[in-house]
Amino acid sequence: MQLKAISEQVVAVVGASSGIGRETALQFAKRGAKLVVSARSESGLKSLVEEIKSFGGDATFVIADVSDFEQVKAIADYTVSHYGRLDTWVHCPATAVFATFDNTTPEEFKRVIDVSLMGQVYGAMAALPHLKREGRGALIHVSSVEGRRALPYQSSYSSAKHGVEGFLEALRVELEHEKYPISVTSIKPSVINTPFYNNGRTKLGVKPTGIPPYYDASIVADAILYTAENPTRDFIVGDVGKILDVLQRLSPGLVDQILLLVGFQFQKTNEPKSEDAPDNLYEPIPAHDKVEGDFGNLEIPTFTDWLDKNPPLKWGALAAAALGVAAVLGWHPGNDV
Repeated sequence: MQLKAISEQVVAVVGASSGIGRETALQFAKRGAKLVVSARSESGLKSLVEEIKSFGGDATFVIADVSDFEQVKAIADYTVSHYGRLDTWVHCPATAVFATFDNTTPEEFKRVIDVSLMGQVYGAMAALPHLKREGRGALIHVSSVEGRRALPYQSSYSSAKHGVEGFLEALRVELEHEKYPISVTSIKPSVINTPFYNNGRTKLGVKPTGIPPYYDASIVADAILYTAENPTRDFIVGDVGKILDVLQRLSPGLVDQILLLVGFQFQKTNEPKSEDAPDNLYEPIPAHDKVEGDFGNLEIPTFTDWLDKNPPLKWGALAAAALGVAAVLGWHPGNDV
């Protein structure tokens, strides 16, 4: 499967007014892609397009709420009418309610699902006809490590991300069966320093936070741009996310015990915040139309993402590690089994 160079692509980035989506749009534009950016926040989209044009990039915007299929379809249709085609669809929007399950209302749970799962579904539905007509392309969906392991206080968000993983797996196989050269990627970020924790509705009595450490949004954007040129099934962003994924595969019960120790107190700051405080569950918050969140002091670098973008070196390193373990255990090639 061969994807176009980014400089030759027309890209739609949905959820681009802030956080990962905004940083991703900026990076695509700097690499020469033509862009349609979308979100609910008109002010955020205008400032983003102005920033892109300030360094010579080519971008336009569409205001849309991803919980409405017709509005999502309008993004894809406008991209094709404006630029003549669609090569890559990047879908980022998500919202959250930080609360115990029994303190989450049916309406709140459904709204998180409508935005964070059904929005992703609508994105794929809207983009696919255009990608099929083009004969190739990439669907890149920003999921989460929570698509592999759910966290307390985030039952609705974790449910949405598990759902994203399910529909992408089914879709990927269907496209392979139909022999369409369309790459379907799930990007699974660890805890990222974006306005996500400012925007979410909280019933914890305080401003919520991710379980540290944090990573910079740029590493997620780097992974997205990599998968826009290199067909990739899954990309877990951040070393901690990869460790959590391995632990979950080995022993979910062990992860339960770890989360009992850190999953509750480490998702709470000391900053009081009422559940009546502004949140983006139904309306955008223009003040948060930026890439960074409030936890830059907790950011650390990542090391293993580079290996994921260099598969030969990654598998070589794994083989060397396996041989090292075998040597410690006294095994070497040729030993009778």
